[in-house]
Amino acid sequence: MVSLPFIRVSNMFESKNHFRNFAWGCLILTFVLLNTKGFWTGFPSFQEKAVQGSLENSQEYKDVLDLQKAFVRNAKKIKPSVVSINKVKELVEKSSWYDPHNHGSEPWYSTVRNWFVQNLRSRKYAIENVGSGIVLDSNGYILTNYHVIENLDRVLVKLSDGKEYFAKVLGYDTYTDLAALKISTLRRLREPEFGQATDLSVGEWVMAIGNPYGLDGTVTVGVVSGTGRTDLGITHFENFIQTDASINPGNSGGPLINLDGQIVGINTAVAAIGSGVSFAIPVEMALKVVDQLIHKGSVDRGWLGIGIQDLTPELAYNFSLVSPEGVLVNSIENKTPAQMGGMLRGDIIIQFDGKTVSGLKYFQKLVADTVIGKRVPVKILRDGQEKILQIKIGKMRS
Repeated sequence: MVSLPFIRVSNMFESKNHFRNFAWGCLILTFVLLNTKGFWTGFPSFQEKAVQGSLENSQEYKDVLDLQKAFVRNAKKIKPSVVSINKVKELVEKSSWYDPHNHGSEPWYSTVRNWFVQNLRSRKYAIENVGSGIVLDSNGYILTNYHVIENLDRVLVKLSDGKEYFAKVLGYDTYTDLAALKISTLRRLREPEFGQATDLSVGEWVMAIGNPYGLDGTVTVGVVSGTGRTDLGITHFENFIQTDASINPGNSGGPLINLDGQIVGINTAVAAIGSGVSFAIPVEMALKVVDQLIHKGSVDRGWLGIGIQDLTPELAYNFSLVSPEGVLVNSIENKTPAQMGGMLRGDIIIQFDGKTVSGLKYFQKLVADTVIGKRVPVKILRDGQEKILQIKIGKMRS
């Protein structure tokens, strides 16, 4: 009878302990759930899996994968035809026999000994990447920019597989910033495929491959931002492709490629106005120039020997012209094709060889592309009257 109250008290105490443990358990479980919310919600629901599956099977997703495959395929295809152009400087080391105090007074055998040391010892060179180049054919002809090899005493060409060869400069053209090189090797080099820059459209995907900052085989991707860019002050004859594909120091001379893996341009310059504005020489112009450089070492261009300027609306009004088409002759050199053909200062050239002259750059290109020695009809306006002069095209002075 005495133990019954003890038992009752004990049961009440145990009941309170169970309630306290239950409360702590609920609190801990709540804490765990709150802190692992991301884990439990990370598993996709059936609906999310269905959406993901439909995305992978969509045409848009397949188009993106096809584009990616084209980039990878073209990089593998063209990289073997892209070379690194390097500046080479010999490191001169003094011989251990060299004595600066006896210079000029050493005996004859010391002179002979020093000659053998200087000519038979192994030579060490410092190599610095200055640009890129393109293999033209399997015989070792290489195309690059003139400003890449300008003022270089020795040019070292490094192929994509790491092999290095000293190159001979066959010729260069400052008017288009192009140069032709030749390396001698028994290997047959990988020939690239060339396309047509005239087929490019604004917005079309392109790739640039080169060696910026010495990083061999760097690939960047962008679109054609514009074509026929002139008046940039980069070269004398300008007809650039503009792209936003990243081009940096060391890319000059490398290829601009279309999605078919064809070379359509030669990367040349980056605009100083900001990033995302780069320029490439159309491949048609580059191949035409380099062919002459390889075979003749220079480029033949037509020449008249005149100074010209564009017709502004003000000048057109002063000359009583309906439209400002044509170019104004503001100077004529002595004993030049233009002077001997009867052209005068103040004449307005409106047609050249049957083609309407729309502007200064177009007229310069027309004259330069004309065969030397050809007689060309040139229609001019003089004192309000049209006249046709027959002028024999001369050779542009280099």
